[in-house]
Amino acid sequence: MMRGHRAVNVLRDSRLLSQHHSARYLSLAARAPSGSLRPAPLIAAPIQINGRRYFSLTKPRHAAAGAAAAAAFKAAETAATLSPEDVAAKMSPEERKRLSRVRNIGIAAHIDSGKTTVTERVLFYTGRINAIHEVRGKDGVGSKMDSMDLEREKGITIQSAATFADWKKTEDGQEQTYHVNLIDTPGHIDFTIEVERALRVLDGAVMILCAVSGVQSQTITVDRQMKRYNVPRISFVNKMDRMGANPWKAVEQINTKLKIPAAAIQIPIGVEDQFKGVVDLVEMKAHYNEGPRGINMRVENEIPAELKELAEEKRQILIEKLADVDDEMAEIFLDEQIPTPEQIKGAIRRATIALKFSPVMMGSALADKAIQPMLDAVCDYLPNPGDVTNLALNKAKAEEETQLVPYNSLPFVGLAFKLEENNYGQLTYIRVYQGTLRRGTYLFNSRTDKKVRIPRIVRMHSNEMEDVDEVGAGEICAVFGVDCASGDTFTDGNLPYTMSSMFVPDAVMSLSIKPKKSTDADNFSKAMNRFQREDPTFRLSIDEESEETIISGMGELHLEIYVERLRREYRVECTTGKPRVAYRETISQRADFDYLFKRQSGGPGDFAKVVGWIEPNPEHREQNVFSNQVVGGVIPDKFISAVSKGFDLICEKGPLLGHKVIGVKMALTDGATHVTDSSDHAFSLAAQMAFRKTFPDAGGQVLEPLMKTTIMAPNEYQGQVLMLMSKRNATIIDTEIGPEEFTLIADCSLNAMFGFSSNLRAATQGKGEFSMEFSHYAAAPPHLQKELVAEYEKELEAKRTK
Repeated sequence: MMRGHRAVNVLRDSRLLSQHHSARYLSLAARAPSGSLRPAPLIAAPIQINGRRYFSLTKPRHAAAGAAAAAAFKAAETAATLSPEDVAAKMSPEERKRLSRVRNIGIAAHIDSGKTTVTERVLFYTGRINAIHEVRGKDGVGSKMDSMDLEREKGITIQSAATFADWKKTEDGQEQTYHVNLIDTPGHIDFTIEVERALRVLDGAVMILCAVSGVQSQTITVDRQMKRYNVPRISFVNKMDRMGANPWKAVEQINTKLKIPAAAIQIPIGVEDQFKGVVDLVEMKAHYNEGPRGINMRVENEIPAELKELAEEKRQILIEKLADVDDEMAEIFLDEQIPTPEQIKGAIRRATIALKFSPVMMGSALADKAIQPMLDAVCDYLPNPGDVTNLALNKAKAEEETQLVPYNSLPFVGLAFKLEENNYGQLTYIRVYQGTLRRGTYLFNSRTDKKVRIPRIVRMHSNEMEDVDEVGAGEICAVFGVDCASGDTFTDGNLPYTMSSMFVPDAVMSLSIKPKKSTDADNFSKAMNRFQREDPTFRLSIDEESEETIISGMGELHLEIYVERLRREYRVECTTGKPRVAYRETISQRADFDYLFKRQSGGPGDFAKVVGWIEPNPEHREQNVFSNQVVGGVIPDKFISAVSKGFDLICEKGPLLGHKVIGVKMALTDGATHVTDSSDHAFSLAAQMAFRKTFPDAGGQVLEPLMKTTIMAPNEYQGQVLMLMSKRNATIIDTEIGPEEFTLIADCSLNAMFGFSSNLRAATQGKGEFSMEFSHYAAAPPHLQKELVAEYEKELEAKRTK
């Protein structure tokens, strides 16, 4: 009886006895003399109280230890209810200063705008590297951030690379050190997930534009991603030393094409090959780079005489733009006062962080000019982790949004945003949103409900690592030995929080792949598992009918890179099939169905009758809708849900090509059942067969993906490029002719674009380049539809006769 009471008390106390120790603790309690301290039971982690999980790394021996644990729980409760304003008020001056000096930034832009070249200069001027190496340099070393051999060979960035640096900046006559975490991202649309996950965890960004081309296709994609995650940005017009450089065209296009109020905060001193430096419109001072690699900045109070009028005009435009987006500047402007440099800086910072404005700077990374003022602007105008609102979802309160505060003393919350495999195992990049991450501590994965230990914490410098013991709130680091997926949220167990994951676009292209040697199957499998964990846009599937392994991705280059990585990193030679396009199927008109499915096979048979219609779904062209319009209980509810499931199944594998069906509405109005022979299975099959039979009457057709294709080439090749596109039945949307190059934007079928890169190189003598991104689905030409259907039927027939 006494034992029963004790067990009940333990359960009421929300404490759990581990089997291994329970006997020892209970027997000690039985022998304890009166008046001595009462031993407390061992707490097995995790304990769940009010939706929160707590971990204890020690074994509390006495009731006093239990009181300490209760106090810890109370502190966690209090921390969870603190508002950001309360935390800010309690924050120590040291913590506030540390936070104000942290910047988490990304560098993003169109292909070949100079992102990696800018990053290389940033690392050099901050003292992180001792020498500059170019992306396609003659010394063959390659830039620091392009660490993969493939990146150095092709001269492109494939994976986003993280680094950190300290920038010393003079403020009010004193030198202040800013800690900058920086991620260099790829420009190709095929590697867009790298930009997506970098922007998900960054507080600010530098958007780089080419002074000749201005806003390009991938600039628009990057702008869309920045807006999706509310990332403030400063714009940097690079390549000011190139022939045809025009920064004012870029500023205008940011305003008109990207729809962001923007104004230059610098003007160039000379352009093209005469580019010498910049004039700062805020301080009205001239900045020149001197010394080897432009390492020294010379600042002069005197602006060149020929630029004074232009500087005054552009400064006035800057003030007017700021008056439109900032209330304080609007008051100064309406009072017809001249704002001080401090007031202009304050207005730029407020408007930039509020996503209302983008200051535009200019320079040339390759010529080592005006990079240091851009670093100063990162510190002056981009937010620190405390200026940005980061939200978590509270699972204990029906996923209510809760603001996270970057304060070291609060319970830990972090997000794993990128995974990488290297010689030491899986490397997980984590953004610390709240609390402190310490080596050797235990974290709780809110997706899997698993507790993991953090054995090693590193700061990344491209492919090099620097071990650290702890990382504070607002920082970015990487950890080893943590088995998780990209987008997992980690807490220390004190908060039931999870964070929203990033946007992952759908794959647009597939191809079949298999290793040439059967002995390479293990390595092939390892590589595929690793690539899928690292890259959410890379997908692997098995075709049930052909039993082929199918890889899917964002484009030709994307899949080509992975096939090449298989060969280099895993020594697996592969054969690939013809690229497959992700077609879709749909209908163009309404058609009625009245289908009876009846089958007798000795025992209980199958019986199901379904009546209704299918029609296009104009409201949501990419969604399928099932509508139940049965009245009077002719068909029981359980069979109606079976009809809905049958509709979903047939939409996964359409009647024409076996591809997904989209934009269809199915309405069920009537039917019939049999007392013994009707079943869920029978009604599911009846729905599928009715759909298959009615599909041709409803004008079933094949949809193909159209790609928004942007081609850039020298002006003399315009005729050849237009001829290439007309052969592919492309729809020309826009043509922009610059002083040297022209840009052509067209919608073209993905099927027609296979092998286009080699055709474009041949037509432009290797000087043309192009990029593609998915635009929308449209009906394929009738002749192509017939060919595809005939080919699919031939494949099915071949499989049947095997």
